[in-house]
Amino acid sequence: MSARAMKIGLIVLAVINVFALAAVATMAVSLNRIESRVDDQRRPGRPDGNAWAMLATLSPEAQSRVRSALRESALSARPDFEEARTARRAALSRALETPYDGEAVRTLLATSREAELRGRARIEDDTTALLATLSPEERAAVAPLLARHGPRLRGGRDRGERGERREPPPAE
Repeated sequence: MSARAMKIGLIVLAVINVFALAAVATMAVSLNRIESRVDDQRRPGRPDGNAWAMLATLSPEAQSRVRSALRESALSARPDFEEARTARRAALSRALETPYDGEAVRTLLATSREAELRGRARIEDDTTALLATLSPEERAAVAPLLARHGPRLRGGRDRGERGERREPPPAE
């Protein structure tokens, strides 16, 4: 084997090793992100990160009744959430128009918020009505559904780790 072929072989081998190291590093970072997402899903009140998993402790008849009541509630609130999404999309498209109409964007965002709050209120009202029909043990399994956890509440300038509002630091 000539010296030139040996150099080319070593260069190719080095390039392959660099790509392999990059692939391993990318995989490690991705795995870390996946693990953190799984940990985020395992919040208090939601075992195994799945709202339906807590219902597994209920009797089959209670599970069926709870699931159907929650499904009906979600279906009845669906138009409100669809209205909220539509208004938010319209606000986004209006925000990108020239000339910019800030008042129209604010109005559409307010409409979106109101529709989302109507949908949430409907689901929460239906859930509290359902809780009134359950035994204390069943209520303990279903009540965590009222906890409002999620990415929209986490983080932010004035919010703590769980989304609660913090008091501003005292002025010195």
